[in-house]
Amino acid sequence: MNNSTGCSANATVCNGASCVVAQNNFNDILSVVLSTVLTILLAMVMFSMGCNVEIKKFLGHIKRPWGICVGFLCQFGIMPLTGFILSVAFDILPLQAVVVLIMGCCPGGTASNILAYWVDGDMDLSISMTTCSTLLALGMMPLCLFIYTKMWVDSGTIVIPFDNIGTSLVALVVPVSIGMLVNHKWPQKAKIILKVGSITGAILIVLIAVVGGILYQSAWIIAPKLWIIGTLFPLAGYSLGFLLARISGQSWHRCRTVALETGMQNTQLCSTIVQLSFTQEELNVVFTFPLIYSIFQLAFAAIFLGIYVAYKKCYEKNNAEFPESKDNETVSESSLYKVNEGFQPDAK
Repeated sequence: MNNSTGCSANATVCNGASCVVAQNNFNDILSVVLSTVLTILLAMVMFSMGCNVEIKKFLGHIKRPWGICVGFLCQFGIMPLTGFILSVAFDILPLQAVVVLIMGCCPGGTASNILAYWVDGDMDLSISMTTCSTLLALGMMPLCLFIYTKMWVDSGTIVIPFDNIGTSLVALVVPVSIGMLVNHKWPQKAKIILKVGSITGAILIVLIAVVGGILYQSAWIIAPKLWIIGTLFPLAGYSLGFLLARISGQSWHRCRTVALETGMQNTQLCSTIVQLSFTQEELNVVFTFPLIYSIFQLAFAAIFLGIYVAYKKCYEKNNAEFPESKDNETVSESSLYKVNEGFQPDAK
Protein backbone atom coordinates (compact mmCIF):
# COMPACT_ATOMS: atom_id res chain seq x y z
CA MET A 1 0.00 0.00 0.00
CA ASN A 2 1.32 3.45 -0.85
CA ASN A 3 1.86 5.44 2.34
CA SER A 4 2.55 8.77 0.59
CA THR A 5 -0.84 10.06 1.77
CA GLY A 6 0.01 9.36 5.39
CA CYS A 7 -2.29 6.36 5.69
CA SER A 8 -1.55 3.63 8.21
CA ALA A 9 0.30 0.60 6.82
CA ASN A 10 -2.64 -1.66 7.72
CA ALA A 11 -5.30 0.56 6.13
CA THR A 12 -7.61 -1.35 3.79
CA VAL A 13 -9.24 1.51 1.88
CA CYS A 14 -7.65 4.86 1.01
CA ASN A 15 -9.22 7.81 -0.75
CA GLY A 16 -6.82 10.72 -0.73
CA ALA A 17 -6.12 11.54 2.91
CA SER A 18 -9.10 9.47 4.08
CA CYS A 19 -8.27 5.98 5.27
CA VAL A 20 -10.19 3.06 6.71
CA VAL A 21 -8.22 0.86 9.09
CA ALA A 22 -9.20 -2.75 9.60
CA GLN A 23 -11.22 -3.14 12.79
CA ASN A 24 -9.42 -4.79 15.69
CA ASN A 25 -11.70 -7.70 16.50
CA PHE A 26 -9.57 -9.17 19.29
CA ASN A 27 -12.33 -8.52 21.84
CA ASP A 28 -14.90 -10.21 19.61
CA ILE A 29 -12.73 -13.31 19.21
CA LEU A 30 -11.96 -13.36 22.95
CA SER A 31 -15.67 -13.01 23.72
CA VAL A 32 -16.57 -15.96 21.47
CA VAL A 33 -13.83 -18.18 22.92
CA LEU A 34 -14.69 -17.35 26.52
CA SER A 35 -18.41 -17.74 25.82
CA THR A 36 -17.80 -21.23 24.42
CA VAL A 37 -15.60 -22.26 27.34
CA LEU A 38 -18.01 -20.86 29.93
CA THR A 39 -20.97 -22.60 28.25
CA ILE A 40 -19.19 -25.96 28.43
CA LEU A 41 -18.22 -25.35 32.06
CA LEU A 42 -21.75 -24.28 32.91
CA ALA A 43 -23.15 -27.45 31.32
CA MET A 44 -20.76 -29.51 33.47
CA VAL A 45 -21.83 -27.61 36.59
CA MET A 46 -25.53 -28.13 35.78
CA PHE A 47 -24.76 -31.83 35.32
CA SER A 48 -23.38 -31.88 38.86
CA MET A 49 -26.42 -29.96 40.16
CA GLY A 50 -28.61 -32.58 38.53
CA CYS A 51 -26.81 -35.17 40.65
CA ASN A 52 -28.63 -33.68 43.66
CA VAL A 53 -32.08 -33.95 42.09
CA GLU A 54 -34.27 -36.97 42.77
CA ILE A 55 -36.47 -38.01 39.86
CA LYS A 56 -39.43 -38.81 42.13
CA LYS A 57 -39.37 -35.40 43.86
CA PHE A 58 -38.78 -33.55 40.61
CA LEU A 59 -41.82 -35.20 39.02
CA GLY A 60 -43.75 -34.43 42.21
CA HIS A 61 -43.18 -30.72 41.62
CA ILE A 62 -44.39 -31.10 38.04
CA LYS A 63 -47.53 -33.03 39.05
CA ARG A 64 -48.38 -30.72 41.96
CA PRO A 65 -46.83 -27.46 40.82
CA TRP A 66 -47.84 -25.13 43.66
CA GLY A 67 -44.22 -24.11 44.26
CA ILE A 68 -43.66 -23.66 40.52
CA CYS A 69 -46.81 -21.50 40.30
CA VAL A 70 -45.52 -19.27 43.10
CA GLY A 71 -42.22 -18.99 41.24
CA PHE A 72 -44.05 -18.22 38.00
CA LEU A 73 -45.96 -15.39 39.68
CA CYS A 74 -42.71 -14.00 41.06
CA GLN A 75 -40.80 -14.36 37.79
CA PHE A 76 -43.34 -12.95 35.33
CA GLY A 77 -45.48 -10.95 37.75
CA ILE A 78 -43.30 -9.33 40.38
CA MET A 79 -40.13 -8.75 38.34
CA PRO A 80 -41.66 -6.97 35.29
CA LEU A 81 -43.90 -4.89 37.58
CA THR A 82 -40.92 -3.96 39.78
CA GLY A 83 -38.94 -2.93 36.70
CA PHE A 84 -41.86 -0.79 35.52
CA ILE A 85 -42.25 0.91 38.92
CA LEU A 86 -38.52 1.64 39.20
CA SER A 87 -38.42 3.07 35.67
CA VAL A 88 -41.34 5.40 36.37
CA ALA A 89 -40.14 6.35 39.86
CA PHE A 90 -36.67 7.39 38.66
CA ASP A 91 -38.02 9.00 35.48
CA ILE A 92 -35.31 7.50 33.28
CA LEU A 93 -35.07 7.82 29.51
CA PRO A 94 -37.46 5.66 27.43
CA LEU A 95 -34.55 3.65 26.03
CA GLN A 96 -33.21 3.00 29.52
CA ALA A 97 -36.67 2.04 30.78
CA VAL A 98 -37.05 -0.52 28.01
CA VAL A 99 -33.74 -2.19 28.95
CA VAL A 100 -34.74 -2.31 32.63
CA LEU A 101 -38.02 -3.97 31.62
CA ILE A 102 -36.25 -6.45 29.34
CA MET A 103 -34.20 -7.50 32.37
CA GLY A 104 -37.35 -7.85 34.45
CA CYS A 105 -39.05 -10.02 31.81
CA CYS A 106 -36.14 -12.47 31.43
CA PRO A 107 -36.42 -15.97 32.93
CA GLY A 108 -34.34 -17.13 35.89
CA GLY A 109 -30.63 -17.73 35.45
CA THR A 110 -28.81 -21.01 36.07
CA ALA A 111 -26.61 -19.36 38.74
CA SER A 112 -29.64 -19.57 41.04
CA ASN A 113 -29.40 -23.37 40.99
CA ILE A 114 -25.81 -23.24 42.23
CA LEU A 115 -26.64 -20.75 44.97
CA ALA A 116 -29.76 -22.71 45.97
CA TYR A 117 -27.45 -25.63 46.72
CA TRP A 118 -25.20 -23.49 48.92
CA VAL A 119 -28.11 -22.14 50.98
CA ASP A 120 -29.60 -25.63 51.45
CA GLY A 121 -32.54 -24.82 49.21
CA ASP A 122 -34.89 -27.24 47.50
CA MET A 123 -32.83 -28.31 44.48
CA ASP A 124 -35.75 -30.20 42.92
CA LEU A 125 -37.86 -27.03 43.04
CA SER A 126 -34.96 -24.85 41.88
CA ILE A 127 -34.27 -26.94 38.78
CA SER A 128 -37.96 -27.28 37.92
CA MET A 129 -38.53 -23.53 38.34
CA THR A 130 -35.57 -22.60 36.12
CA THR A 131 -36.66 -25.09 33.47
CA CYS A 132 -40.29 -23.97 33.50
CA SER A 133 -39.48 -20.24 33.53
CA THR A 134 -37.13 -20.67 30.56
CA LEU A 135 -39.77 -22.66 28.66
CA LEU A 136 -42.59 -20.24 29.53
CA ALA A 137 -40.39 -17.28 28.58
CA LEU A 138 -41.04 -18.17 24.93
CA GLY A 139 -44.55 -16.81 25.40
CA MET A 140 -44.40 -14.68 28.54
CA MET A 141 -41.51 -12.43 27.49
CA PRO A 142 -43.30 -11.05 24.39
CA LEU A 143 -46.51 -10.63 26.42
CA CYS A 144 -44.87 -8.84 29.36
CA LEU A 145 -42.81 -6.58 27.07
CA PHE A 146 -45.94 -5.70 25.09
CA ILE A 147 -47.81 -4.75 28.27
CA TYR A 148 -45.09 -2.75 30.00
CA THR A 149 -43.06 -1.11 27.21
CA LYS A 150 -45.83 0.24 24.98
CA MET A 151 -45.80 3.62 26.79
CA TRP A 152 -42.18 4.10 25.73
CA VAL A 153 -41.59 2.21 22.50
CA ASP A 154 -43.25 0.04 19.88
CA SER A 155 -42.84 -3.48 21.26
CA GLY A 156 -42.28 -4.76 17.72
CA THR A 157 -38.84 -3.15 17.71
CA ILE A 158 -37.64 -5.46 20.49
CA VAL A 159 -36.10 -8.60 19.03
CA ILE A 160 -36.53 -11.67 21.21
CA PRO A 161 -33.94 -14.36 20.33
CA PHE A 162 -36.10 -17.45 20.57
CA ASP A 163 -33.18 -19.56 19.36
CA ASN A 164 -31.08 -18.38 22.32
CA ILE A 165 -33.89 -19.23 24.72
CA GLY A 166 -34.16 -22.66 23.13
CA THR A 167 -30.40 -23.16 23.41
CA SER A 168 -30.51 -22.15 27.09
CA LEU A 169 -33.31 -24.63 27.66
CA VAL A 170 -31.38 -27.46 26.01
CA ALA A 171 -28.17 -26.51 27.87
CA LEU A 172 -30.14 -26.74 31.11
CA VAL A 173 -32.35 -29.78 30.54
CA VAL A 174 -29.81 -32.17 28.96
CA PRO A 175 -27.00 -32.00 31.58
CA VAL A 176 -29.49 -31.89 34.48
CA SER A 177 -31.31 -34.95 33.10
CA ILE A 178 -28.03 -36.86 32.84
CA GLY A 179 -27.17 -35.82 36.39
CA MET A 180 -30.57 -37.04 37.63
CA LEU A 181 -29.95 -40.39 35.93
CA VAL A 182 -26.51 -40.68 37.57
CA ASN A 183 -28.07 -39.88 40.97
CA HIS A 184 -30.70 -42.56 40.40
CA LYS A 185 -28.25 -45.25 39.26
CA TRP A 186 -25.12 -44.41 41.25
CA PRO A 187 -26.07 -42.23 44.26
CA GLN A 188 -22.66 -42.49 45.97
CA LYS A 189 -20.79 -41.33 42.87
CA ALA A 190 -23.37 -38.57 42.42
CA LYS A 191 -22.47 -37.14 45.86
CA ILE A 192 -18.81 -36.84 44.85
CA ILE A 193 -19.71 -35.19 41.53
CA LEU A 194 -22.02 -32.80 43.39
CA LYS A 195 -19.30 -31.64 45.78
CA VAL A 196 -16.85 -30.98 42.94
CA GLY A 197 -19.50 -29.30 40.81
CA SER A 198 -20.75 -27.02 43.59
CA ILE A 199 -17.25 -25.65 44.19
CA THR A 200 -16.64 -25.31 40.46
CA GLY A 201 -19.97 -23.51 40.12
CA ALA A 202 -19.05 -20.97 42.79
CA ILE A 203 -15.74 -20.28 41.02
CA LEU A 204 -17.55 -20.06 37.67
CA ILE A 205 -19.96 -17.39 38.97
CA VAL A 206 -17.03 -15.22 40.07
CA LEU A 207 -15.20 -15.90 36.79
CA ILE A 208 -18.17 -14.80 34.68
CA ALA A 209 -18.43 -11.53 36.63
CA VAL A 210 -14.70 -10.82 36.23
CA VAL A 211 -14.65 -11.67 32.53
CA GLY A 212 -17.70 -9.46 31.92
CA GLY A 213 -16.02 -6.57 33.71
CA ILE A 214 -12.84 -6.94 31.63
CA LEU A 215 -14.56 -7.32 28.26
CA TYR A 216 -16.85 -4.33 28.73
CA GLN A 217 -14.68 -2.08 30.88
CA SER A 218 -14.92 0.69 28.28
CA ALA A 219 -18.69 0.93 28.79
CA TRP A 220 -18.70 1.61 32.53
CA ILE A 221 -19.75 5.23 32.03
CA ILE A 222 -23.51 5.05 32.56
CA ALA A 223 -26.28 7.19 34.05
CA PRO A 224 -26.24 7.24 37.90
CA LYS A 225 -29.95 6.41 37.97
CA LEU A 226 -29.23 3.10 36.23
CA TRP A 227 -26.65 2.29 38.89
CA ILE A 228 -29.28 2.86 41.57
CA ILE A 229 -31.89 0.79 39.72
CA GLY A 230 -29.30 -1.95 39.10
CA THR A 231 -28.79 -2.06 42.87
CA LEU A 232 -32.43 -1.94 43.97
CA PHE A 233 -33.87 -4.26 41.31
CA PRO A 234 -32.24 -7.58 42.35
CA LEU A 235 -32.67 -6.69 46.04
CA ALA A 236 -36.40 -6.15 45.46
CA GLY A 237 -36.59 -9.43 43.54
CA TYR A 238 -34.98 -11.45 46.34
CA SER A 239 -37.07 -9.77 49.07
CA LEU A 240 -40.45 -9.90 47.32
CA GLY A 241 -39.85 -13.47 46.11
CA PHE A 242 -39.07 -14.62 49.66
CA LEU A 243 -42.07 -12.72 51.07
CA LEU A 244 -44.56 -14.12 48.54
CA ALA A 245 -43.26 -17.66 49.03
CA ARG A 246 -43.63 -17.31 52.80
CA ILE A 247 -47.14 -15.87 52.51
CA SER A 248 -48.13 -18.80 50.28
CA GLY A 249 -47.12 -21.23 53.03
CA GLN A 250 -43.83 -22.51 51.64
CA SER A 251 -41.23 -23.89 54.05
CA TRP A 252 -38.11 -21.84 54.83
CA HIS A 253 -35.83 -23.76 52.47
CA ARG A 254 -38.32 -23.35 49.64
CA CYS A 255 -38.65 -19.63 50.45
CA ARG A 256 -34.89 -19.29 50.00
CA THR A 257 -35.16 -21.16 46.70
CA VAL A 258 -37.99 -19.02 45.33
CA ALA A 259 -36.17 -15.83 46.43
CA LEU A 260 -33.04 -16.80 44.50
CA GLU A 261 -35.02 -17.89 41.44
CA THR A 262 -36.86 -14.55 41.44
CA GLY A 263 -33.95 -12.14 41.87
CA MET A 264 -31.38 -14.10 39.85
CA GLN A 265 -32.17 -13.23 36.21
CA ASN A 266 -30.70 -14.55 32.96
CA THR A 267 -28.52 -11.51 32.26
CA GLN A 268 -26.84 -13.14 29.25
CA LEU A 269 -30.21 -13.38 27.52
CA CYS A 270 -30.95 -9.73 28.37
CA SER A 271 -27.63 -8.65 26.84
CA THR A 272 -28.41 -10.60 23.66
CA ILE A 273 -31.85 -8.98 23.30
CA VAL A 274 -30.38 -5.50 23.86
CA GLN A 275 -27.69 -6.06 21.21
CA LEU A 276 -30.24 -7.32 18.67
CA SER A 277 -32.77 -4.56 19.30
CA PHE A 278 -30.77 -1.32 19.41
CA THR A 279 -28.28 0.60 17.27
CA GLN A 280 -24.64 1.02 18.28
CA GLU A 281 -25.31 4.61 19.38
CA GLU A 282 -28.17 3.46 21.60
CA LEU A 283 -26.10 0.60 23.00
CA ASN A 284 -23.55 3.08 24.32
CA VAL A 285 -26.25 4.42 26.64
CA VAL A 286 -27.65 1.18 28.04
CA PHE A 287 -25.50 -1.85 27.20
CA THR A 288 -23.79 -1.98 30.60
CA PHE A 289 -27.03 -2.25 32.61
CA PRO A 290 -27.27 -6.08 32.35
CA LEU A 291 -23.70 -6.28 33.67
CA ILE A 292 -24.51 -3.92 36.54
CA TYR A 293 -27.56 -6.00 37.43
CA SER A 294 -25.45 -9.17 37.25
CA ILE A 295 -22.84 -7.77 39.63
CA PHE A 296 -25.36 -6.65 42.23
CA GLN A 297 -27.46 -9.80 42.01
CA LEU A 298 -24.31 -11.80 42.76
CA ALA A 299 -23.20 -9.36 45.48
CA PHE A 300 -26.53 -9.55 47.33
CA ALA A 301 -26.67 -13.33 46.86
CA ALA A 302 -23.20 -13.57 48.43
CA ILE A 303 -24.36 -11.41 51.35
CA PHE A 304 -27.46 -13.56 51.86
CA LEU A 305 -25.30 -16.69 51.70
CA GLY A 306 -22.96 -15.26 54.36
CA ILE A 307 -25.91 -14.39 56.60
CA TYR A 308 -27.40 -17.86 56.15
CA VAL A 309 -24.11 -19.64 56.92
CA ALA A 310 -23.66 -17.51 60.08
CA TYR A 311 -27.25 -18.23 61.13
CA LYS A 312 -26.80 -21.93 60.44
CA LYS A 313 -23.72 -22.11 62.64
CA CYS A 314 -25.50 -20.28 65.48
CA TYR A 315 -28.54 -22.50 65.09
CA GLU A 316 -26.47 -25.68 65.23
CA LYS A 317 -24.65 -24.38 68.28
CA ASN A 318 -27.94 -23.60 70.05
CA ASN A 319 -29.35 -26.97 69.00
CA ALA A 320 -26.39 -28.71 70.59
CA GLU A 321 -26.97 -26.80 73.84
CA PHE A 322 -30.80 -27.04 73.81
CA PRO A 323 -31.80 -30.19 71.87
CA GLU A 324 -35.47 -29.90 72.93
CA SER A 325 -35.85 -26.79 70.74
CA LYS A 326 -35.48 -28.97 67.64
CA ASP A 327 -38.69 -30.83 68.47
CA ASN A 328 -40.59 -27.57 68.81
CA GLU A 329 -39.39 -26.39 65.39
CA THR A 330 -40.45 -29.69 63.78
CA VAL A 331 -44.01 -29.14 64.96
CA SER A 332 -43.97 -25.53 63.75
CA GLU A 333 -42.49 -26.49 60.38
CA SER A 334 -45.03 -29.25 59.75
CA SER A 335 -47.91 -26.83 60.38
CA LEU A 336 -46.84 -24.85 57.32
CA TYR A 337 -47.54 -27.83 55.11
CA LYS A 338 -51.16 -27.83 56.26
CA VAL A 339 -51.48 -24.48 54.53
CA ASN A 340 -49.96 -25.95 51.38
CA GLU A 341 -51.17 -29.51 51.10
CA GLY A 342 -49.70 -29.85 47.63
CA PHE A 343 -46.36 -30.71 49.20
CA GLN A 344 -45.58 -32.90 52.15
CA PRO A 345 -42.47 -32.67 54.34
CA ASP A 346 -39.54 -34.42 52.74
CA ALA A 347 -38.56 -37.66 54.36
CA LYS A 348 -35.11 -37.32 55.82
